[in-house]
Amino acid sequence: MSTRTRTAAGLLALGFALVGCTSGATDEPGGTAASPAPDPLATLAPCPEQPDRAAVGDQTLPALALPCPGGGSLDLGRAPGVPTVVNLWASWCGPCREELPLVQQLADVAGDRLSVVGVISRDGAPQAGSFAADAGATFPSAFDGEGELMAELGLGALPYTYLLDADGGIAHVQVGPVADLAELEGLVAEHLGVTL
Repeated sequence: MSTRTRTAAGLLALGFALVGCTSGATDEPGGTAASPAPDPLATLAPCPEQPDRAAVGDQTLPALALPCPGGGSLDLGRAPGVPTVVNLWASWCGPCREELPLVQQLADVAGDRLSVVGVISRDGAPQAGSFAADAGATFPSAFDGEGELMAELGLGALPYTYLLDADGGIAHVQVGPVADLAELEGLVAEHLGVTL
């Protein structure tokens, strides 16, 4: 092999080796790195802090800890510390489209007397983010993309709403959507003793 052929072969090999290398820069003007795509669920509020004690009651939700896109996590095995409404929702759930804005209205009037949280169930982040934006939902919601909570509870459809006392005991389960904010407030008053 001639020197010229060896040099050409070496340069070609070097070129192939460098193809997979990157400096972190992109083809953007100025060679700046691309910023990460925005989180589609970034508009959701962080999940509330919970006391460091286990939920107790005749019935409690499964002890699952789920991340909250807005920050923190929701540990369903811990006592919430205040009466709490837990709404399971998803973008693929037709009835959730009418109910989710009502849950947001409840969160808006709840103040510190009631905690309102959601669990995004069996859904993708982009789909759930678009759905939450369309519904104007910003209340804290945990993300359960694989539907682990639904599986633990044996649920095949949504929405489901769990009313929990301050110790984490299930006071009421609402199967299916509520018709309006007044119905939701009535359930909270009747089962949790919180008047809004």
